[in-house]
Order: sequence, then C-alpha cells, then structure tokens
Amino acid sequence: MTVVSSGSAEDLVRAKAVLLDPGVGKRRLGPEALRTALVDLHDFWLASRCAAIGLNEKASLVAVGALGRRELAPYSDLDLVLLHDGRQDVDRLVDQLWYPLWDAGIGLDHSVRTPGQAVQVAATDLRAAFGLLELRHIAGDPALSDKVSTAVRQAWRAGIRNRFDELADAAHARWTKVGDVAHRVEPDLKNGHGGLRDIQLIDALAAAQLVDRPAGDVLEARRLLLDVRTELHRISGRARDVLRAQEADEVATTLEIADRFELARALSGAARSVAFAAEVGLRQARGALPRRGLAALRRAPVRRPLDTGVVEHAGEVTLARDAAAARDPALVLRVAATAARTGLPVAAGTLHRLADTAPELREPWPRAALGELLSLLGTGRPLVDVVESLDRTGLWGRLFPEWGAVRDLPPRDRAHVWTVDRHLVEVTAQAARLTTRVARPDLLLVGSLLHDIGKGRGGDHSVVGESLAVQVGRRLGFSEPDVDVLGAMVRHHLLLPHTATRRDLDDPATVTRVVETLETAVPGAGSLLLELLEALAEADSLGTGPGVWSPWKRVLIGDLVRRCRALLAGEPLPAPSAPSAPELDLARAVVDDGRPQLRVDDTVDPATVLVAMADRVGSLAATAGVLALHSLEVHAAELYAVSAHSGGLPASVPDGVAMFAFTVSPRFGGLPDPALMRSDLVRTIDGSLVLADALARKERDYAPMAPSGEPAAPPRVLWFDDEATGAVVLELRATDRIGLLHRVAAALEDCSADLRWARVATLGASVVDSFCIDAGDAGVLPAQRRRIEQAVLAAAR
Repeated sequence: MTVVSSGSAEDLVRAKAVLLDPGVGKRRLGPEALRTALVDLHDFWLASRCAAIGLNEKASLVAVGALGRRELAPYSDLDLVLLHDGRQDVDRLVDQLWYPLWDAGIGLDHSVRTPGQAVQVAATDLRAAFGLLELRHIAGDPALSDKVSTAVRQAWRAGIRNRFDELADAAHARWTKVGDVAHRVEPDLKNGHGGLRDIQLIDALAAAQLVDRPAGDVLEARRLLLDVRTELHRISGRARDVLRAQEADEVATTLEIADRFELARALSGAARSVAFAAEVGLRQARGALPRRGLAALRRAPVRRPLDTGVVEHAGEVTLARDAAAARDPALVLRVAATAARTGLPVAAGTLHRLADTAPELREPWPRAALGELLSLLGTGRPLVDVVESLDRTGLWGRLFPEWGAVRDLPPRDRAHVWTVDRHLVEVTAQAARLTTRVARPDLLLVGSLLHDIGKGRGGDHSVVGESLAVQVGRRLGFSEPDVDVLGAMVRHHLLLPHTATRRDLDDPATVTRVVETLETAVPGAGSLLLELLEALAEADSLGTGPGVWSPWKRVLIGDLVRRCRALLAGEPLPAPSAPSAPELDLARAVVDDGRPQLRVDDTVDPATVLVAMADRVGSLAATAGVLALHSLEVHAAELYAVSAHSGGLPASVPDGVAMFAFTVSPRFGGLPDPALMRSDLVRTIDGSLVLADALARKERDYAPMAPSGEPAAPPRVLWFDDEATGAVVLELRATDRIGLLHRVAAALEDCSADLRWARVATLGASVVDSFCIDAGDAGVLPAQRRRIEQAVLAAAR
C-alpha cells in the first residue's frame, strides 16, 4: 500500500480505512496484525511528512502512548512530542505537522519540548512520565531522541523514592474508581484493575529498576486485552475502552471464541493475572526503594511473630524460618487467616513456597485445618483479597478442586455484578457479619461459600450444588448431620427469597409448603435450616449487586420466616385480616362520590398506595398504568372486593367496591402527589386519558435504551397448581419495561381471569411477576390456560 505524504493527511485516513475494511473477498487482518499495520502506516506517514517539512538536525518527532508502545488500536489518539534544542523554527514545524492531522479529523495529543522541559514535565506529571518512559523515535535527529529518553529514565530512577507514594496512591484511586476488569460485567479494559494501565505501571516500576519486566502469563494477558480492545474499536467505529454486552458477542466471534460468556471468562483470567502482578509489583517495589541518610543505616526489618509458623516481615505475612508445610497441614490456611485478620498481604515468595511444598490435605481434614478455614471465612471483607491471592497461585483450587468450574465464570443474570467465584467470596464476606444471628455460624460461612458452586456444570445449579456441598462437607470433616444441613442450604438457598417475593404469604398453603420442604430436607432440623437460610438470603442479596437487598425484600422474608417458625412450633397461622378502617373509609368515599379514590401511606418503607373504585373489568390495569405513569415501581398488589357483607357499606351496593393495596417505591426522586395520581385515574376511567399512548410516550422518553444488537430475552410463563389454596399461580418471567404490569393485568382481565393477588420481583433488567388466579369449582381448564398464556406473553413482548 502506498501512502504519499502531501500537505494533507487525507491519504493517511484513506489508507487506514482500507486496513479496517479491505473489501469483499479480501483477507481481514487479525487484531495483532492490524495493530502492526496501523503503527507502520502512521510511522511511514509521519516520517515522510517530517522529511517533507525539513525536520532533521536538532529536532525530532517521538511517539509516546499507544503509538510509542506499538499498541495502536484503530481509533487510539496519536500521542506525539516534538523535541527541539531551542534553535528551530518551532512554530513552522508545529503548523506543518499538527494541522494536517487535525484537518483530517485524527485524534491528536501533542506537545513541544526541549530536553530540559521534557525531563521537567516527567518529574511533575505522572502521566507524562509514563509516556516519556516509552518514547519511540519516529523522525528527525535520533541522537536528540536518545538523549531525552536517557535523561528521562535516569531522572525517573533517581526520583522514584520521592514519587513512589504518589504512584501507588494514583493506582489505588484508579482501581477504586473504575473497579476490576476481572469481575465486572462490562469491564474497562484500559483503566480497570487488571487492565492495560496496570501493565504500564509494572513497566514503569521496571524502568526504575525496582521489579522485573512483565513476563509469562502477564504478557499473554496483555495480548488478549489488546486484541479485545482492538476489535472493540473496529466494531464500534470509535475509541472505546469499556466492553459492553452488545459488542462482546461480535468481538468473541472475530477472536474465534465461542460467545461473550467465554470471552468474559478469558478476560477475567487474564485481568486477574495482571492485577495480581501489579499488586505484588507495588509491594516489591516499595521494599526495594533506595534508602538514603540514616534510613540506609537502619537494621533489616524485624520478624514479628503472628501465629504458629507465621511472622510479619517488612509489612507482609511470611513464614517463620522453621515453618514447614509438609509437617503442618494447617499452615496454608493459618497463613491466609492471619493475613485476613491482620490486614497484611501475604508475601509473594511465601505464596509460591507454599504452592511448591504444601501437600494435599488428607480426608477428612484435620480439625486444625477446618478451624483455620472458619477463621479465614469469618474475617469478612479482608477475606476477598486473601482468597484472590491464594487462587492466583493455585492454593485455593488445591483446597477446593470444585472451584475450577466457577472460576472466572461470568453471570448470566444482569443483576449480578461479579463473576460467580467472586460472588461466592463476596457473599461469604457478607455472611461473616451475620454469624451472631445463627446458632451454627460455621455452617453459615461454609454454606455461603458453596451456595452457587453448582453453576457452570449444566442443569439446575441448586441440585448440582447440593451433591458438591455434601462432597466438600465430608472432606472438611463435618459430621453427617451437618453435611446434610450444608447440602440442604445449597439446594434450597433460593427458597425463601423466591417464595417471599412471588407468593401470597397470607395463604396457609404458601407457608405449609416451605415448612414441609425444610422438614423433608433435614428431618428434625427444620428450625436450624430456616435460620441459616434467612441469613444466607440476606448475604446472597447483598453480595449480588446494589439494590438487590431492598427494605421490601427484607420485610417480606422476615414475615415469611416468622410464619414458618410459628408453624414449626405448632402455633396457628394468623388469619387473613378484615378490611381496615382506612380501607373502609376509602370504599365509602367511592359510594358517596362515585369516582375512584386514592390514598398514599408513606409512613412505611416501602410506601403503600390504597385505591378504591367501582368493581369493573379493567380497574386493575387502569390503576397499574397510572402508577407506572407516575414512575412508581410496584412490588406487590393485593386485590379484593369490599361490599355490604364486609360491613360499613350500604346494602344497596350489590357489586361492592374493588380495593387495591399496592406496595410501591419511586423509580427516582420522591413519591408523586396523590391528588395528581387520582386525577389521572379518574381521567383514565372516564376515557379522557388514553393510558396506552401516555405510557408509550413515557417509555420512549424515559425508559433505558436497549443495547443495540442485544435482543431482549423472550418472555416465559410457568404454572403452579399447588402453591395457593383453591387457585393456581401464573408466573411470568420477562424483561422489565414501563407499564408491564398494566399490560399484563389488562390481558388477564380480558381473559376473565379472577385475580386474588399479584407479586412483582425485579432483578436488574428482568422481572418475575406472579399472579394468583382463582380456580373456581372446575379449576382453570387447559384451553383457558392456553388462552391466558398467549395473551400474557403477547402483552409482555
């Protein structure tokens, strides 16, 4: 390919376009070959341009950043520095170099420096220092480029002792702000913890002669991160560092990876290698910093005993001189527990020494090993980093071989923000705060660690996980009754949250089914299992993602647990309550006024909206639509009629009044004005407000934009015949959207389905809506089920 450098950079743009899209029938370059071609193309154009404008002695053009590292992605900016000795016509050179690139729309980050200025800016600006450490000569005077490169590197090595804290603090601040590449559903490949900037960090530490250059798995990780970023640029047509779901499948295809989930798993493993190397590199670099003055005369750091065979040395947990893993089977776990308890990192050399010398623990584990494991799991947040360090050196997988199937496994549910293995550790850390609420904290901690261990193997992960938990429990040395409880915890870890958020807790059949499940799972230990599952449900929600453990969910699960405890103790369940005084007052107002009435109770969290209106077809759909119009998220709806038989209404009202009690929370902001909601409800009933049009406008203006190329999961309907007395439960699983409950309620009412209650559980972008349909004497016949199901699915699409 020929690129002629004239006064314009349009030829450069055209040549780049051909590289990105060679045309029909021509071979498309792979990501590494594309980066090489882009670097060569830009190098050639810039060198030709420099020659054309007379850039030769006493001035040079150098590349830093991606071009300097030869890592140029399709839409990376060009980072260029014009070096000069102060005797050149710099303004002319700048105009003839920069303006053609700007005019062609090429992203450019530029500067003009003398050697002294280059060294000075590297001494005061970390980002500039990182770039200048990687500078690469493009054109002009190579001796000037070498001079600046040598001076910058010497100044970097000489000043690293005074700049190290700034460098480490900047890295930690970036990690906190951006998060982990390894565990994020949509990772930042460049800036995230374990991303490309961390490899540059290691390179900078190596340039200061504090650590070795990256090698082995870090270089492999760098290649994958660069390949993914290159394809992300090519596919999106712009500079992108965050890999979103809508591009991930196409990126995976171009890299010959099965799908975006396999790509996420590969990225997670690569990023964890980089993150571990960066963390260890910072610690090693701190210990290798040159000492000056009196500090150079100080004695070596003292080894402070921490536990049997474990000492602190230079701020890290390491082995005592006489410690031997072969003679001490609990040593690995004692080192880990000590690190978590003290907040000190485990020295990299200690981890590698243990990986080389620690034997497999015999089965069942010695009691001391189980004790150290429980000590580690009970430390809470510090557990996360310790498990990560054990896992990166193969020690965690040796303790738990079952971990391999969930390691780096991406979640399928959008509510999850972590990979499955990280989620298990996060949940265990949350469970550590709840150990005083249960009689068996050891079972809570181990059960939390294993509750999703069955994922990644096909089939129902709860069923698969139960057998794995039994296997692990026996290996750890738990008694058979305790092993049964562990297995039941994993098998039924979703029982309480699913039941509480999707079923009617006032129905005795709901509570009876839960209690029978617990007693059947572990005969005689139903109360213990209930207590453990309650704590696990909270920890699991907190370890899933923000907003999953809501006040509403906490109240529902607490109510279900209280009812189950009463039934286990042989106490009667509370009878369904009669209409309350406020409800009767609202019903009377409907009779007196003839129009719908509405009242908001914001003294409880979440709030309750009471609605009363004449009992008629379409009343539920109308009310649900008005709530959606006012940005209220409905969690539950109780439906019943109040008539003269309820007391307090005139006998001349034979059809009674429809009453709805909605549990709601605002999607954003505060609760809307009840008067405005009632006004819209009145307008909906009299036909002056067309809800379908109003909701369509709201969805168009306010609904989250669906990712391009990411189709919504198809809705699904399930039927349950034994979970409500005299009724069936229809469960709709669908993608959430504004007004969904309104549309589904309208479909059910059009099918003459007699609803008792509705429950709405929102899980990220998905919902599980449950509707209890009165079965009547004949039940809900198959033909009627098919008609209802088709109508509900059509409404949900």
